[in-house]
Amino acid sequence: MKNKNEIKKITIWGLVTNILISIIKFIIGLLGNSQAVVADAVHSFSDCSTDIVILFGVKYWTAPPDRKHPYGHKKIESFITIAIGLILLFAAFGIGYHAIVTINENHTEPIKLFAIAGPIISLIFKELLFRKTYQVGVKTNSSSVKANAWHHRTDALSSIPVLIAVVASLINPKLLFLDHIGALIVAAFILTLSIEIIFKNINELIDTGIPQKEINYISKIIKNNDDVLGFHKIRTRKLGSSVFVDLHLEVDGNLSVTKGHSISEEVKNALIKGNPKIIDVMVHLEPKE
Repeated sequence: MKNKNEIKKITIWGLVTNILISIIKFIIGLLGNSQAVVADAVHSFSDCSTDIVILFGVKYWTAPPDRKHPYGHKKIESFITIAIGLILLFAAFGIGYHAIVTINENHTEPIKLFAIAGPIISLIFKELLFRKTYQVGVKTNSSSVKANAWHHRTDALSSIPVLIAVVASLINPKLLFLDHIGALIVAAFILTLSIEIIFKNINELIDTGIPQKEINYISKIIKNNDDVLGFHKIRTRKLGSSVFVDLHLEVDGNLSVTKGHSISEEVKNALIKGNPKIIDVMVHLEPKE
């Protein structure tokens, strides 16, 4: 419940900030005759969509396990994160297409000086929003919140080429085409991030295991228990931002059932404590031959 409240709180803050920044940049872009700033405003407005998606989805993926869903509802988070990726993907294609088809159009009016205020405002406030959102994502171990944080970061970073394009166009009107190039760079930023988010979460939906580095760490934790004589068949699978582990544990065959169970519980608790992503461990006890 605490994680749910933290996610909702930071997402609402993000939603309000995105709406305000989008409106400000859009007005500045239109009045300042800068297509790159308008594109940057659309990028910021796409953040509103991801905020709304998370606010809708957090209620469901944080729900406890029930009879029909004994493993919980964590995979809903992966679906939500993929939806964020798709929103970003369409935004990237839209911005890029518009920048390309209008690159040869004549600019009847030059870009105005105050247009530089748009990317500067975005750069400052979206970077601050990224840092706070990512902190919450790490704290709650939420892939959706982390993805949304990186969305804020790309919005901040994409404002840099926009700022450069606007300044260059102000210095030399012959460089107005850079305003379109700035919009294309924004689209490239968004496209790269969206593809990464989509494929990462598709892997989670098909029960991809954790990296070998993390499995090696699991093995190290198991070896720290002196009663464990061997282990094998370590299998992992991701469930949203969480991880399930099952393994075969070898102990002295002369031990009582109670003692064997106690050892398996020690290993289980040690693994969960050692990796906050692990929420359950299934241990199969075997006598050491």
